[in-house]
Amino acid sequence: MKVSVIIPIYNERENIDALHMQLHPVLNALDGSHEVVFVNDGSTDGSDTVLDALAALDRTVKVVHLRRNYGQTAAMMAAIRYSSGEIIVPMDGDLQNDPNDIPRLIEKLEQGYDVVSGWRVDRKEGMDRRLPSRIANWMISKVSGVKLHDYGCTLKAYRRRFLENVRLYGEMHRFVPVYAAWEGGNVTELPVAHHPRLHGKSKYGIGRAPRVLLDLLVIRFLARSLDRPIQFFGRAGLYSFAAAMLAGGYALYLKIVEGVSFILTPLPVLVVMLALIGLMFVMIGLLAEIQSRVYFESQDKLPFTVRTTRNLLTVVDAA
Repeated sequence: MKVSVIIPIYNERENIDALHMQLHPVLNALDGSHEVVFVNDGSTDGSDTVLDALAALDRTVKVVHLRRNYGQTAAMMAAIRYSSGEIIVPMDGDLQNDPNDIPRLIEKLEQGYDVVSGWRVDRKEGMDRRLPSRIANWMISKVSGVKLHDYGCTLKAYRRRFLENVRLYGEMHRFVPVYAAWEGGNVTELPVAHHPRLHGKSKYGIGRAPRVLLDLLVIRFLARSLDRPIQFFGRAGLYSFAAAMLAGGYALYLKIVEGVSFILTPLPVLVVMLALIGLMFVMIGLLAEIQSRVYFESQDKLPFTVRTTRNLLTVVDAA
């Protein structure tokens, strides 16, 4: 199996057949075999019936029904798990992504890249969607160090080996190129078409912004501090202790030089609060250090990955 197109579906009954009709000639024109994996993420509009009928007519269509609505990230993980292609192409099921871009993404991938991310240059959406998206893309690029214009575009192409060990939670499906880059993948982007939604309702909105921000904090932590969490939390604790000392020093200055009783100021409370916050951060860092060691050692995981070696014999080879 060369290409797997994976499509999370949630209440897209009116779009499924049309999407399959668009995909069919595009995928048949590709070299090598292909499959389309639909994951029904607990739809309540009858999408499951449409998908089952489609699978009965087309053997290249695979369908996975989840027990309830788990969200796009979980549906994406399920689709990756049940797919078998060397190249994996996720896309939305709302007809806004264009299947004709799939050969272009694969062609770009075969130029030596491991991830090709779609970039919706001309988005068919209002400014209420585009502006928050631009801000989020800028923040994600800054925090992760992987600069892309459109993290929110589902249409991408991946080499399978960069997805096999990825575990996604929350809203982290948009961060898959970041994970791939951390594993040494060569990431680029390609402008793709974007169409207005004709049927159904969008599942995205400004309400997702807090989730993205919180997941971004997790990404920052995983990128910089997973194997040394005390550096992350301990630094915050030391800053808090330093602020407590400054506040305490200023309180003494008021007492000794200005002759003002610091008891009448909020400084004592501030000193105690900052010291306690610093102590809490340090303790959290120590607990996180223990958890980090349990995480790596219980699974025999190493805090690094090897791309390749030269003239290196294992103990068995040397024997």
